[in-house]
Parts: sequence; structure tokens; C-alpha cells
Amino acid sequence: MKKIAFIGLVLVSLTACKKDKVENYSNANCTDTVSFNNEILPLIQNNCTGCHDNQNGYSLTNHSNISSNSAAIIGSMRNSGYQLMPQGGPALHDSIIKRIECWVNQGKQNN
Repeated sequence: MKKIAFIGLVLVSLTACKKDKVENYSNANCTDTVSFNNEILPLIQNNCTGCHDNQNGYSLTNHSNISSNSAAIIGSMRNSGYQLMPQGGPALHDSIIKRIECWVNQGKQNN
């Protein structure tokens, strides 16, 4: 009986939801230069500016605003110290958040 319970515990551990796991994306797979104009701005426009457009709290409409609020943007997308965004969820896919983190780690270039 103990052996079956142990196997069940192992199977549950192996199939746990990946989004629940904390991962460090600080430098992983950020080898190519991330373009603000071609990647980051469209991601923000498609996912954030419906609410954050100069009228509701954070204004995320240009490089200066996005760059200066990057920690809050990532914190909100990861639900880490900030309210989960987009509001009402679901959370954005990790690949989207990762591109923004790569851009931040590369110096938040206006390219």
C-alpha cells in the first residue's frame, strides 16, 4: 500500500502544472537582440494598452513609459508583488513575458 501511495505522489509531482513552478529567466535564451518597436511595443499594445492608455493608471503607450515601468509590468504579468495582469486573467504565456524580460535584461533599448 505504501508503495502505491509513493508512486501516486511521484506521478502527481511529475505532472504538476508548469506555470506553478518558479523559474529564473534572467539570462536564459536571450541570445538574440529583442526589438522594442518590432516585438515589445506590439506585445504591450495587444495586451496592455486597452486599459493602460493615458487614462487608467499606468500609461504604457511609448518607450519611455514602458521602460520606466518595466519592473511593475513584469511583476504584474508574473503576479509577483503586483496584481495579476491582464486584469481578470488569464496570465499571459511565459514566452511573452520572457521576451519582455529579455528586453529589460538587454538594457531596455529603444530599437
